[in-house]
Order: sequence, then structure tokens, then C-alpha cells
Amino acid sequence: MACPFFMPIEKFENGEWPHVARLPLGCGWRGHCTAPGHENEAPSQEELRDFCNLGYAEKCSRFPQDRAWDSVRFSARTMDSGIKGSRSGDRIQVRYVCERAHRPAGSGILECDPVGGLWPKRHQDARIQRMAECFLAAYVERRKRAVQQAAS
Repeated sequence: MACPFFMPIEKFENGEWPHVARLPLGCGWRGHCTAPGHENEAPSQEELRDFCNLGYAEKCSRFPQDRAWDSVRFSARTMDSGIKGSRSGDRIQVRYVCERAHRPAGSGILECDPVGGLWPKRHQDARIQRMAECFLAAYVERRKRAVQQAAS
């Protein structure tokens, strides 16, 4: 569950997470804050590790009291379009759940064509959309590695 005010920009390869693959966005990310009054502020490495990449960041000094969500979580599922002659798994659904006080406060399904990099179903909030893109990039990378390992 990532902080809903975090705008991920690039992978954070050398974070101090014990289980990087278990992070909500599939790996650690660097980015900036979008919380009101703190837009574009760059969090420290400790804040990225303890708050931005994990959500439920009540101890973060930037985390606003008035907010719709505390965190966002994602999952992905490969889909066939059902169109005759199309590629198998030509769409990926990214499901998201926004939480407030450890309860669902919004959810939906986004859709991506990973080959073309197009998102026919996008989230209206640029932060959630960017997190979904980062999550999907890590998801696709993990799947490719698993296929390569299975083949060898």
C-alpha cells in the first residue's frame, strides 16, 4: 500500500527493504510528495523507505489530516481481449483499492495494453495512474524473470 500523496518517478534500487518484491508498487521508488503545501518536495531516503512506498504514513510530517485515502494497493491480471486472432494476454487489468482507516474507500479496474503501452482505462488522479504504471512495470519485469528462470 503506497502513500496516496506519493508520485513515484524512478526505481530506488538500493533501499533498505528486507523484501523488496513485497513492496506495494513491486519495488522501491524515488519520487516527490504531492501533499497540499508540500508539492514537489523530495522525501529523504528514510521517508521513502518508511512512508512513501508503504502508505499509512501518519507519522510523516507532510501527511495531511484532511484526506480521502491513507494508502493504495494494486494487483494485476492478464486478460485476453476475446478478439479472434489477438495475442494471448494482450491486456492487463490493474485493480486498485484506496483505503482509509484500513477500510476500502474506493476501488476500480484500470486496463493496459502492455505491448503498445496504452491505457484504455486510466485513473483520473495522476498519482494513482502513475503508481499503477510503476506497479505494472515491476509486475511485468517479475513475470519475464520467472519465465526466463523456468526456461533455463
